[in-house]
Amino acid sequence: MIKKIIKEHNDIVNKFFEVNKKAVLEVADLMLETVKNRHIIFFFGNGGSAADSQHLAAEFVNRFEKERRELPALALTTDSSVITSIANDYHYNDIFKKQINALGRTGDVAVGISTSGNSKNVYRALESAKDRNMPTVAFLGNNGGSIAGIVDYPLIVGSVRTARIQEVHILLGHILCSLIEREL
Repeated sequence: MIKKIIKEHNDIVNKFFEVNKKAVLEVADLMLETVKNRHIIFFFGNGGSAADSQHLAAEFVNRFEKERRELPALALTTDSSVITSIANDYHYNDIFKKQINALGRTGDVAVGISTSGNSKNVYRALESAKDRNMPTVAFLGNNGGSIAGIVDYPLIVGSVRTARIQEVHILLGHILCSLIEREL
């Protein structure tokens, strides 16, 4: 079983990076310019994707593998008072959108993470980011879902297995961190 899982993981990783190599490099350049200009990269998603959002924001703000200045990034998944007040007073589908509307500005980047590609709250936040002239990136799974059609950079892991999708998402995030740190 272990060998089967590792083979499946490797096959999905290899296929993803073969298909998306150019887009990954473009996103790394976009993020590099964003942080160089002291604009913010916003990360958001649900469940494991929320955890990935927090993980990646921490890699930017603190450090990844080398000592360097702090980089502006924020996970929109961390403020329980903001999230619960929006969910209570409006709707759970607005928890990221309202934060993008409050904090996002032209020059910032919105990164939505959704293994299904259909998370309504991620979709709505990415729509709001586009309305604010923010470049949009999405780490997606399956066939990209509804989110793939609205973002500038849909990075789609072609799998239906949530665990494999999440494994590629965090590897993708770490590769982006490495590429950006190399250039700083």
